[in-house]
Amino acid sequence: MNYPTVIQVDYHPSVAQFPTAQQLESQSRFQQELHETALATARKTFGREVYVRGVVEVSNYCRENCHYCGMRRSNRGLDRYRAEADTLLRVLLEERPQCITDINIQAGEDPVAVREVVIPLVRSLKASTNLGISVCLGTLSPDLTRELQEAGASIYIIKFELANPNLYRDLEAPGTLEERTNHIRWLATEGWAISSGFIAGLPGQDTEAALENFRLADSLPLVGCSVSPFIPGDATPLASATAASLELTLNCMAALRIMRPDWVIPAVSALNLAGPGSGYQRGLLAGANLCTINLTPENLREDYLLYRKDRFIMNEERILSAIQATGCQPSSTSLAQRYARHSTRPELVTA
Repeated sequence: MNYPTVIQVDYHPSVAQFPTAQQLESQSRFQQELHETALATARKTFGREVYVRGVVEVSNYCRENCHYCGMRRSNRGLDRYRAEADTLLRVLLEERPQCITDINIQAGEDPVAVREVVIPLVRSLKASTNLGISVCLGTLSPDLTRELQEAGASIYIIKFELANPNLYRDLEAPGTLEERTNHIRWLATEGWAISSGFIAGLPGQDTEAALENFRLADSLPLVGCSVSPFIPGDATPLASATAASLELTLNCMAALRIMRPDWVIPAVSALNLAGPGSGYQRGLLAGANLCTINLTPENLREDYLLYRKDRFIMNEERILSAIQATGCQPSSTSLAQRYARHSTRPELVTA
């Protein structure tokens, strides 16, 4: 794919308070202080409102081969699917909880599903609802990306995964790290609001490599960023590796909130796998301010194999319970509305 050569992006991140190794490794009283600071920072910026979006997982076909993902192309044992746009539209129009203000449309890197499912679904949602629309679809061609935007999507979620280029290569993360970050910068010049993210506790990732994730995130033109704990996935080369600790993941989330008070930081569903029973709620108490309700049809969910088939599905009841338990409430404003109000589009300088 031929993208513009990004030489310089006129983007100037806020003066950041980068975390230290001691913060990422903190425990007991020091950890409590870190999380309390992060929570106070989130409350000062966002109040007690938490954004609530829905997600539909439209395809588990993927042309990438990431070692940490069960949907990697080398997993020949996975039953592959592409959902039907009409089925998803019915679910989103008739079964969507009232607290949802945005919809995220997610898939493996599958251009066929983008053309046949995602673009028609985005057009229909835009025509019949006021929902904000985000997509998480990997690295697509410029033409396909622009079609998505013209259809009505305005937020692009594309994780850089990890900031160490050598480990990035060894884990067969998408393309090269340089290509991935250049694509993020290119998307920003196209007018997308971009959220990214990284994985905490990957095998081979020491504390210095973890700190690199923060420096890279702050250098990118983002409106939000996630931290996902590494969970050994079924049918992956890392299936027997040790999972990331919940404490490291939460410390990374808290440090990210302190570093960038203005970013939207999601509580990811994998927190429930890293810390069954309390992980998700603790994510909200570490500064997260976005929750996601899974609306993928039940007959498809177990084959969207990010980690393993026994998924912990965040439904409306679980999300609202977690929000209420932390003294917060769902936001009535969509992410798309927030980003539109705070839009700062960088300029692209090309060769």
